[in-house]
Amino acid sequence: MTNAHKDALFVLIKSLSKSEKRQFKLYVGRLGVNTDAKFLALFNLLDKMRKYDEHQILDSGIVTKAQLSNLKAHLYKQILVSLRLNPVNQNVRIQIREQLDFATILYQKGLYKQSLKILDKAKSFAIENEEKNVAYEIVELEKVIETQYITRSIPDRADELAVQAKELSAHNVMTSKLSNLSLQLYGMMLKVGYVRSDEDLNTVKTYFETHLPAYDLDKLGFREKLWLYKAYLWYSLLTQDFLSAYRYASKWVDLFYENETMIPLNPVFFLKGNHYLLESLFFVKYASQFRETLDRLERQVESPEFPQNDNIASLAFLYLNTNKLNLHFLEGTFDKGLYLVNIIEYGIKKHGERIDEHHIMLLYYKIACLYFGNGDNKNCIVYLKKIISNKNLKMREDLMCFARVLSLVAHYEAGMDYHLEVQLKSTYKFLLKMNDLHAVQKEMIKFLRGLGEIYPHELRNEFQKLYNELKKYENHPYEKRAFLYLDILSWLESHLENKPVGQIIREKALAVTR
Repeated sequence: MTNAHKDALFVLIKSLSKSEKRQFKLYVGRLGVNTDAKFLALFNLLDKMRKYDEHQILDSGIVTKAQLSNLKAHLYKQILVSLRLNPVNQNVRIQIREQLDFATILYQKGLYKQSLKILDKAKSFAIENEEKNVAYEIVELEKVIETQYITRSIPDRADELAVQAKELSAHNVMTSKLSNLSLQLYGMMLKVGYVRSDEDLNTVKTYFETHLPAYDLDKLGFREKLWLYKAYLWYSLLTQDFLSAYRYASKWVDLFYENETMIPLNPVFFLKGNHYLLESLFFVKYASQFRETLDRLERQVESPEFPQNDNIASLAFLYLNTNKLNLHFLEGTFDKGLYLVNIIEYGIKKHGERIDEHHIMLLYYKIACLYFGNGDNKNCIVYLKKIISNKNLKMREDLMCFARVLSLVAHYEAGMDYHLEVQLKSTYKFLLKMNDLHAVQKEMIKFLRGLGEIYPHELRNEFQKLYNELKKYENHPYEKRAFLYLDILSWLESHLENKPVGQIIREKALAVTR
């Protein structure tokens, strides 16, 4: 039996809204002969299924095993054609492609003037909307037509098309180089997280400098600037230069607000840019700007002009709720953030198939931190177990490591001594295996392993010694990342000052509020 998540047709059908299903049936029914078609019967059967079951399909008698693969492929194609015709999905790119298809048909029929007229309008529309790849395709087709049919409509037509092709090609080459660099840096960040040593820093710096093409900012278009700012952002995040990350994330978002027509054309890039701007603000602890940016993003997403589809809804859920949690961490208002847990749990069920597992685990980690900051260590442990027990997850190593370290702290706070010993052994083995045992983690494990030998009256002194040791790493270029995931210093201060950890963080937030 095929897994439901691996069967592309089943997943596609389950992603359809009621209106999309209704339109598909109307599309199929436009020809009377289709009403009893096998592919429509298969659609209706799969629509009713809760999970994909090939045996049930074959038992229904709709299709034989030998025919099933071809019938599924045909149904998949028909659904996509129906979706393409849906006005909801008629974005600028599809409209330009449609005009290019129409022009190609007219050209093949020998109607050259009509074809060129459509191409000229489509080209202007494409350039206006920064779709330079398809604009280049249009110019190439215009050149083909002009070589076969002399229109004499415009003097020096050949020179004009040659210049346009050269300019568009140069823009596309620059876009390609910048997007390649951006993608490679993003891949590094997903794989290894932040740089961990001078050697890592030199590797990233050398790669960035050798692959960054020479450019004149004034000559770059919207799309080239977008990829440029993205590349600089990933580089800044990799090297833990969070002020620089804030600067380039701001440029990314400002680029959209300066070119507002690009927001509905590129809603995913707009959402991602805002998310990284908020993440950078979180790292530099700029709470007032964080709240303002988050409010502005939420208003934009909820506005009638903002595009609506399943993918955008999933990303909006992920980014808005991740950053609402971060706002409570910034301000130390853990108790006020607990309402988000049910919203996030519901959203994960609703959008789970469109959000990758790494981001779901990141949400769980943030919920665990929310409970930890609120003093609810048992619920903190529940959410950390979801991460630690996920054996199949290929996630960033640093998230898994700090989930385990936080679990140790939560077990200690919850008084679960037996579990603490088991956790210590498990975490130590894991960190050695991952080769990710940094100074902050070493000191934490050393402290927790020695707790059993410390008398109660010595405890405060041991907390002070650990605090003094870890404080040295707070601004260390490679060790400070530990404090981005887990505010160990505030936890230690809560024990030294005999205050809840949430109160300590709130007091710090008020002191640095900007």
